[in-house]
Order: sequence, then structure tokens, then C-alpha cells
Amino acid sequence: MAADGSAHPKTPLSGEDLDRVVQNAHAALGQRQQADGHWVYELEADASIPAEYILLEHYLNRIDDALEQKIAVYLRRTQSEEHGGWALYHNGGFNLSSSVKAYFALKATGEDINAPHMRRAREAILDHGGAERTNVFTRIQLALFGDVPWRATPVMPVELMLLPRKAFFSIWNMSYWSRTVIAPMLVLAALRPIAINPRQIHIRELFVTPPERVTDWIRGPYRSVWGRVFKGLDSVLRPTLGLIPSKTHEKALKAAIDFIEPRLNGKDGLGAIYPAMANVVMMYRALGVPDTDPRAVTAWEAVQGLLVHKEDEVYCQPCVSPIWDTGLSGHAMLEAASGPKGIAPQATLTELRKASKWLRDKQILDVKGDWAVNNPNVAPGGWAFQYGNDYYPDVDDTAVVGMLLHREGDPANAESIERARQWILGMQSRDGGWGAFDIDNNKELLNHIPFSDHGALLDPPTADVTARCISFLAQLGHGEDRRVLERALTYLRKEQEEDGSWFGRWGTNYIYGTWSALCAFNAAGVSHDDPAVVKAVEWLRSVQRPDGGWGEGCESYEGGSHGTYGESLPSQTAWAVLGLMAAGRRDDPAVTRGISWLAAQQDENGEWHEDPYNAVGFPKVFYLRYHGYKQFFPLMAVARYRNLESSNTRRVAFGF
Repeated sequence: MAADGSAHPKTPLSGEDLDRVVQNAHAALGQRQQADGHWVYELEADASIPAEYILLEHYLNRIDDALEQKIAVYLRRTQSEEHGGWALYHNGGFNLSSSVKAYFALKATGEDINAPHMRRAREAILDHGGAERTNVFTRIQLALFGDVPWRATPVMPVELMLLPRKAFFSIWNMSYWSRTVIAPMLVLAALRPIAINPRQIHIRELFVTPPERVTDWIRGPYRSVWGRVFKGLDSVLRPTLGLIPSKTHEKALKAAIDFIEPRLNGKDGLGAIYPAMANVVMMYRALGVPDTDPRAVTAWEAVQGLLVHKEDEVYCQPCVSPIWDTGLSGHAMLEAASGPKGIAPQATLTELRKASKWLRDKQILDVKGDWAVNNPNVAPGGWAFQYGNDYYPDVDDTAVVGMLLHREGDPANAESIERARQWILGMQSRDGGWGAFDIDNNKELLNHIPFSDHGALLDPPTADVTARCISFLAQLGHGEDRRVLERALTYLRKEQEEDGSWFGRWGTNYIYGTWSALCAFNAAGVSHDDPAVVKAVEWLRSVQRPDGGWGEGCESYEGGSHGTYGESLPSQTAWAVLGLMAAGRRDDPAVTRGISWLAAQQDENGEWHEDPYNAVGFPKVFYLRYHGYKQFFPLMAVARYRNLESSNTRRVAFGF
């Protein structure tokens, strides 16, 4: 059904209809561009981070009651009517850890625990094993409030900071997000501070077994026999921690702080992600650093910068996504301005020049970040995901921005593009793929230690990031890069699923991964009749929904079927038709129906709407909703469909 309730068209859209959809979407997206040229949309996760923000205020005794009441509105709104707890994504199943944190936060804001919504949440939590069965990060949060003993958390001594890169448990073998979260957390675990918690809010009622009587806090999940081996090692190490010499302990604390402070990132915060930033705020308080100290002031301001204020509610983002949003919005705007019927190309070019200038200024050219530990001879040249995160440029963002600057065509972009190309070439892993932030970050056994019950301690190569790098390098067309591309294409072929799809590590999910891979094959000149391409096309056709759209839920990360959902979604439908068009199927009836569905879903303001989450941080643990996806991807898809109408080859001539 269309946004106005009418059925979507059964026949191909007329040229006028296509132009109207593109013009309206282009205008709507253009209105969201900031004065300096960039775009930024909200980035939403589950209830955990808004709840953790409330608990952070109570930890510090920096309580803003008016703000917390607005966050409480958000938490109550996102509570599930079906199971009484909180899910990790829209209409998802009960999640114990998220529910415990949300309940704790609501209680801290003054909610009556006997109110119907609190009672339902408590009953659901107890039915699922109680707070003692929450994940490691939640138990650490509870330990900071004195609700569980520190023995409820795995052994993670701060002395880990002293291990060299070649040591198995070295932080340098972990992902960027793990390093930045763990470093201040190790300081907290060493000092074991207790929250001020001025109102003395505790959640003893959420435990099936009183915390002091729980004897087995570490229960997995065990992904192999190694999980049990590491649990045994945890038990052996625990009584030895007190034997570590005090000088070594002090040296380790200093090593942690020496790691953290160069990476504090000003108002963007450590790693520019909420968990690391909040841990730094608590770490400074535990170290006795006054709140008036410039470091503590800036760390607190960085956390505040993640809050999204609305009229009646507030929530806290996990991070912000301006580079990603600007890159993708720029591609969509450029697509709308392309072709014989391009929209106001001169005006669009002016706006894109502003975006390009803003992006060039954000390129990281003078900081060798953590990625350089494994590849010190490569010059910096990437972009971060956030406004500022110089130690942690993102391979995916760099490829997307590089393709945009190349397509946009301003000669001033040339140096930035070449620096990005050289950095991307240097970031290829040994297996031919690319990870998001590091090279060869793939010591899988680390995901079996008790601390890693989320299974996301690493940043190995993935199909979607690899596909983007192929697309970027192929679009540039340097002959000397062909060997790199062949290795990457081999990797991508190996990663194809039996049904023809690709796993989407950073976007939901197999539709996203398959779109990414098909774009890469097209950009690299792989035949549209190649068996891998044909198999992927047939899979996309097979999961199209009866109404003409596509949809996929986060359940596909949890054993659910590939490429299916209870409704069609604008972002998913756009990825599917973009993938099919990259495979040379612009005139396929499946594409025609998908474009018609998108046109029918556009509202009178030129926008699309979707509530389900469309991306992932850590599968099964942490999911994301990019608020911009529902806007720039449909515009990109409909504009490309229109532009290919007049193409002699019907082949997409660039990588994205």
C-alpha cells in the first residue's frame, strides 16, 4: 500500500512519475544538508545506551531530573507490549541485559516498581533467569553500583596493557572498539570504585538467587571447547591477582592512561563511541580527577553531545555518523543530478562541491592510528565514521567517500582520492579481504574468552567492506591495482552463501551484503552472466515480497531465514533493486515492481518511512537504526533506474 493507503502501481512508472519521485526526494534530502555542506542523521540503538546514560548520572551524582524524565519517556515507549521487556531492535524478542538496564534506569528516575509496566518487566526478567544471567558488560555496570560482587565479572587485569603486540591476549589483537572500551574499563576494574548513587537505587528484586549466593557467574556462551578451557584459566588466575607486585600494577595503570589520553579526541571522545566515552568519565572520577579538570570537562561534554533532544523525549546515540551520511547522501544527490533528465545539475553541483570540501577537510592525513601497528609503512589517508576520530579511520567510509569525490569530479579532490587509494591498498588483509578498521584482526580464539560473551572482540575482513573497497579501486581504474582486485574478488567468491547471497556484517543483512557484492562485481568488470552473479540475482528474485518490495529483519542474524521479514522496507527494497541493476537487470520485472513499490511509499514531502532497524553493531548483541537510510538509498535507486533508461549499455558505469 502507498503512504496514502492506495495500492502501488502494477505497471511500470511513466517518465513523469519517475521524475516526480526523484525531484521530491532530491528536494527533501537537499533540505537536510547542513550549511557547511555535510549531512548527519540520527543513529539509534536499543534501550541500553539511554539507560546507561541515566545510570552514569547517578554514578557521578550529576543528576538532571528533567532530562532523565524525558529519557524515561523514551524507555517506556520502547518497552515491548508483547513480552514486557526490552528488545535489541524493533519488534524483537526479549533481551535480558537490555531489560535489566532499562528497569534499573527507570527505577533510578523514580518509577514505582509496582507500576504495571515495571512489574511486567520484572516478571519477564525473573522468568529469563534474573540479573545474574546478564552479559559481561551489564554485570560490570552492576558491580560499579555494588549490586554484584566483582567476582561476577571475568578476570581482566589492567596488566593486559603491558602485553606486547605478539602476546595472544594483547589489546592490539582486539578490534578498535574493544581496545577503546577495555582500556578505561581495566582501570575501573583495578580500582573498583562504587557509584555515588545518591538515592541508593538498587535492583536486588531482579535476582533469582541473591548475588552473594551465586557461585557460578561465568557460564558462556561457549562457542567451542576453548570457552571451557578459558573459563578454567579464569578460575586459576583469579586468586593470583593479589600476587602482582604493586610496581607492576602501577606501571599497568599508567600504561592504560598513556594509551587513553592521546586518543581522547576532544569533544568527540575516546573512540567516538558511547561505551568508551562513558568509561573515561567514570575512570577520571575513580582516579580522583576533579570534574573541573579540562580532561574531565571535555570527556563529559563528549557524552552530552550524543543526546538527541525531542519535544517530549530524549535518547542517547551510540555515536554519530556524519561522514557516512554525507558520503551516501552525496551519492544519492549526484545520481539525481545525472542523466539527461538530471535535476538542476548546476545547483546540485554547487551543493556537492560544499560537501566535497567538507569531506576533504575531514580526511585524516597526519595521524598514524592504531591500524599502523600492523602496517607502519602505509601513509594515513582515510576518513573516520564520526566528526573526529583520527586514530580510527574507517575503511568502509573511506571507500564510499573516495568514490563520491571521484564521481563529483572537482580537480581539487585528486590528492584526497590518491591518498585514500594508497591507504585502502595498504589495509588489505592477507586473505584478500578488508576489515573495517584493522588489518588481519582475526585471532578468532579471543572470541572464546569469558569477557567476550558478545562474540565481537575482533574486526576480521567481511564481504560488505571488501565489496566497497573493490568498487572504489575498480572505479578509479588503475591497472597496477588489478592484482589486489583479483585477490579481493577471490575472497568475495569464497564468502558467497550456498543460496547465492552474501552476509551483511554492517547492514541488515543478506540483502545488504548481496547488493554490496553485486556492485563490486559490476565495477570490477565481472560478466553479468558469471555464475556467482546469476546465483545472487536468482536469490534476490526469490525473496521479493508479493507487494513488490523487499524486507529483512535482524532475526536473520539469529538463525532466521535470509532476506525475509513481515513487511517491505524502503532501504531494503532500494538495496535489492540497486543490486539487480548492478547485475545488468534494469529491465527485470522484479526491478520494475520494486521501483513501483518505492514510488508508492513516498509521502507528500518526498520522504520514506520505516521503523525496523537496518544495521548491526554486533550480531545478536547490538543493532542499529540509521535514520538516513530510508531517504538516501531509495532516492539513489529510483534515480538510477531513471538514468539507466537512456543508457546504451544499461550498465552502471561506476562502483557504487
